[in-house]
Amino acid sequence: MGSRDKKEIDMSEDRPIVISGGGIGGLAIARMLAFSGRRSVVLEKAEEFGEIGAGIQLGPNTHRAFDALKVKEAMHQIAWFPRDMIMMDSITGEEILRMPSGRSLTPFFGEPYAVIHRADLHAVLFDACSKMDEIDLRTSSEVTGYSESGDSVCVSLSNGEEIECEALIGADGLWSNIRSSILGDGDPVVSGHIAYRAVLPIDQVPAELGQWIDDVVLWGGPRNHLVHYRLRRGELFNIVAVFHSSRYVEGWDEYGDPDELYAHFEGVQAPVKALLDKINVWKMWVLCDRVPVREWSRGRVTLLGDAAHPTLQYLAAGAGMAIEDAICLAKCIENNQDNIVEAFKAYPAERYIRTARVQLTARLYGDLYHAEGVARELRNQLLGGKKESGSNPYAGMAWLYQKDSGQPGGI
Repeated sequence: MGSRDKKEIDMSEDRPIVISGGGIGGLAIARMLAFSGRRSVVLEKAEEFGEIGAGIQLGPNTHRAFDALKVKEAMHQIAWFPRDMIMMDSITGEEILRMPSGRSLTPFFGEPYAVIHRADLHAVLFDACSKMDEIDLRTSSEVTGYSESGDSVCVSLSNGEEIECEALIGADGLWSNIRSSILGDGDPVVSGHIAYRAVLPIDQVPAELGQWIDDVVLWGGPRNHLVHYRLRRGELFNIVAVFHSSRYVEGWDEYGDPDELYAHFEGVQAPVKALLDKINVWKMWVLCDRVPVREWSRGRVTLLGDAAHPTLQYLAAGAGMAIEDAICLAKCIENNQDNIVEAFKAYPAERYIRTARVQLTARLYGDLYHAEGVARELRNQLLGGKKESGSNPYAGMAWLYQKDSGQPGGI
């Protein structure tokens, strides 16, 4: 997916806001700014706009964000709405927990639960942004530094170009260059967990998985777990296997070692083994996050998404938090009557408790999924007891999913 032709921008009349990073968060904030007539330049360091990775789970809060972005219909046309969410013990084959999913969550939270290919979500946002005259999308444009002077920021690019702008938003991900300038807190925290991911055409899913083909299923094992579900209107099958490892490779798009993968999943049930055996090429990434912080703005520069509050994937909330950031930041600019400095102060103050809760809860979920020994038995007993009919099976997630949950920073 390539960028559009560059537009000529008269900086003297209308300085734009520069957004470093053309991922989900970067495109979301560009679109939100455009709704209020604000112009932005989205700088993507890659040669094309696009996303790597595979499946993303979309909680009810994310669907409300799609409403604000005016892309819900397009997202729903390509997403998959699973039947149930199920947790299995990968060693014994015991079903630990089963909860309704998909559109069954609408009565509880006003919105459904869905899953989508990361590239499809990104493509919908890119298409929506490309139709807005207020947004300038540029590729091969890496931000290497910036300087702030009075009421402007001068952004430097790796090609030697400089852009004078009203403000700079760092949506440049886990290894954000802009974060290092604002916070200087070093590298992300390596969790010791590695994720392997793959996608199959739906007709190649092993027969052993037939009874779960329409569900989101997590197989929890000792120091590992595997998740699978449909994507792209049900046409694809997403598989993610996670285990503890000392390997470290920066990035999300490295080829994995199948022998290492199989060794960490030794002794699993036949359906899990059938999936592992089916995949010829696995892509891997090392899971990292950061300790939550209270502030991530300085003057006319701020952060968004993983650059501000990277999280482990166990709560399936990272993309949703980036999109919520965009909506919150745009509202802060409006509420502060376009005073960028005050808006950038107000924005993290509104968001940091909610995003910190996501970061820390995700760590706890990782421990829960990977429990071993007595802890694993206790997990199975405790979760297995939460099957009361008629009650909200997601009551413990109301702080994340519910619109009026009392949790600050939500939408």
